[in-house]
Amino acid sequence: MKRNPIETILGAFVLLIAGIFLAFAYTSADIQAITGYKISANFLKVGGLETGSDVRISGVRVGTVTNQTLDPKTFQATVNMSISDEVKLPQDTEAAIVSEGLLGGKYVNLIPGRAQQSLADGGVIPKTRDFQSVEDLVGEIIFIATSKADDKAAQE
Repeated sequence: MKRNPIETILGAFVLLIAGIFLAFAYTSADIQAITGYKISANFLKVGGLETGSDVRISGVRVGTVTNQTLDPKTFQATVNMSISDEVKLPQDTEAAIVSEGLLGGKYVNLIPGRAQQSLADGGVIPKTRDFQSVEDLVGEIIFIATSKADDKAAQE
């Protein structure tokens, strides 16, 4: 079976274009980890948050989750994050783990406070909100609905 040199050149050209496309997609998709100062926060539930997940303020990506560990004393999940040096977080910043949608990934949402002092490198966010899954929310709604029905029945 003879190979045509034009087919070989055309195949190499297609591979070159695919490589250029992948490089363009990687640089424009903003999926690189953000480096900067390190902070952490403790949560009771992280709900599938992964290393490399975004850290956002008002929907804008300002950092990256670098890793997660379990505190052996409190059994809370410690989420370590890297925050861009351009973003100075007040000491009373609040952190919450939220979902991008029903089937979306999880990310850490930071809610800056009003303190004058900023969190330093290695600082810990004092106030956190744990992840609430859809199952948790449905359970709360059912509990509220049934408790109101029980209250009405008791009053009659």
